[in-house]
Amino acid sequence: MGKSRDFYEILNIPKNSSPEEIRRAYKTLVKIWHPDKHPLSSKPQAEAMFKSIAHAYEVLNGTQGGRTFPDDDSDATIRRTGGGPNRNRSTQSSRPDCGRDPKDGQRAASSPKPSFSSCSGTGWRKPPPLERTLECTLEELFNGCRKEICFDRDVIVNGVVTRKEETQKIKVKPGWKKGTKVTFEGMGDERPGYFPADVIFVIAEKEHPFFKRVGDDLVVKIEIPLANALTGWTFSFRLINGDPMTLTFQEEIIYPGFEKVLKGHGMPLADRKGVRGDLRIKFLIRFPKRLGKEQCAVIREALSGSD
Repeated sequence: MGKSRDFYEILNIPKNSSPEEIRRAYKTLVKIWHPDKHPLSSKPQAEAMFKSIAHAYEVLNGTQGGRTFPDDDSDATIRRTGGGPNRNRSTQSSRPDCGRDPKDGQRAASSPKPSFSSCSGTGWRKPPPLERTLECTLEELFNGCRKEICFDRDVIVNGVVTRKEETQKIKVKPGWKKGTKVTFEGMGDERPGYFPADVIFVIAEKEHPFFKRVGDDLVVKIEIPLANALTGWTFSFRLINGDPMTLTFQEEIIYPGFEKVLKGHGMPLADRKGVRGDLRIKFLIRFPKRLGKEQCAVIREALSGSD
């Protein structure tokens, strides 16, 4: 593999290929031969091909583009954290520090480890992912929605770094929580001598004027006059899905700290279809600022002997 023609053969391209054609061929082949996409039986062959493809691209791209690739020993790593859709299959590896979290196939957030590209022997690394925020309303997280996102990134075209606008779509599933992460692999900035970085979008929850989310439950605070808290009250409001709800309290005394729980009227659970959390209604009793003597006497008489 010491001759340049062997590198063209590895990438399955003619000798007069342009830098862009070399780049396209490389991207296609690394997707096909990435070891994580192969069963254990064919993994050794995939690893060998993967390293050969990366080395061929490094040599040809450096030659065609008139560039050299730095021998960078920085601790660039990939962090794959949970919350969003998991597109990474769990694998086993005999290489040191190249393992995955055996629980869910993702890299543990507390102790990130180098990706396969860092251990493949090619000298190439993958930079840390770029994180961006994706804001969603509580209604969008309840019902689910589709978001179209636009972002800019650096790409290498004919050996020159240029800025490119990208458009991607994210399907937000009902029940997703803030902090859920959606990863677009290889859609981050490109740098000479590095694999393309990943882009991670982190779900953020916009503040709601009426409801507050606590885990899978929804909490709403209602202010009620003292007289109604003691003698009965009826009030109406709309649930998070827009349905009307009317509650009547006739025989119940609403006391400080009183909480009404409506089972199954909270947020949907992302991992359990058809299951929802609860709606918890907390009452804030509005006491009068002052009472006249006659009012005090009437109240004292009415409440005398009560528990």
